[in-house]
Amino acid sequence: MSASAAHDWYLVSLRPRGQHAPMRSAAARHGGGVVAISPWTLRPRDDEHAGASLASALESPRVVFTSPAAVRAAAALRPLRPTGRQQWFAVGAGTAAALAEAGAGEVAAPTRMDSEGLLALPGLQDIARTRVGLVTAPGGRGTLVPALEARGATVVRADVYHRQPLSPSPRAMAALRGLDQPAVLAVSSGEGLQQVLLNLPPDLATRLRELPVVAASDRLVELAGRLGFDRASRARSARPADLADAAAATLR
Repeated sequence: MSASAAHDWYLVSLRPRGQHAPMRSAAARHGGGVVAISPWTLRPRDDEHAGASLASALESPRVVFTSPAAVRAAAALRPLRPTGRQQWFAVGAGTAAALAEAGAGEVAAPTRMDSEGLLALPGLQDIARTRVGLVTAPGGRGTLVPALEARGATVVRADVYHRQPLSPSPRAMAALRGLDQPAVLAVSSGEGLQQVLLNLPPDLATRLRELPVVAASDRLVELAGRLGFDRASRARSARPADLADAAAATLR
């Protein structure tokens, strides 16, 4: 049986290992299935350096969290409770929800859920000679630190988890090779897309490039074009529902 026998179309998900369920639910609302190809698995850090750097970052007047995974990893190390004089920021609604679940209360988050939207928030404009804590992981969102430093901020970085690269599983490669129904590639991480293309066999990398792309930001749309994808459009955000909505619209 082909990978696509059970559904009319497929969304190719590049989420970390174990995090494809929201994509499956979102695609299912449009009658689609998911082919899961994980570029990496996420590993929280619990070493002394991670704890110390997090403590320093959380003492900053402004603190930025770059992903729900960063929130969960940080919350495992210490309580997340902003003081009245601090401003905390989330890169998007999912990260803000994770902070609320961790007990941090309401934080500022952009409507445009990407680095550019975050940098446009009023609280991150006048930051000359201000310490800005950045709770994140190595790699990813490479525009944030230079942009904050260009505004005169001192960035106090806390890498609270890391991405452990994975080779595509035989099951994932068989599913991609067996696709005979329409499919769309969802891209929410440029680094993840590059990792998958690097590790796929040449024939499957070519197959992947034949698919239309829905990307979570303008930057990712441009990156997809540079990586050889001819059809790329932007979703409203990196949220699974928005990516699935954009994918379904692409196939209409």
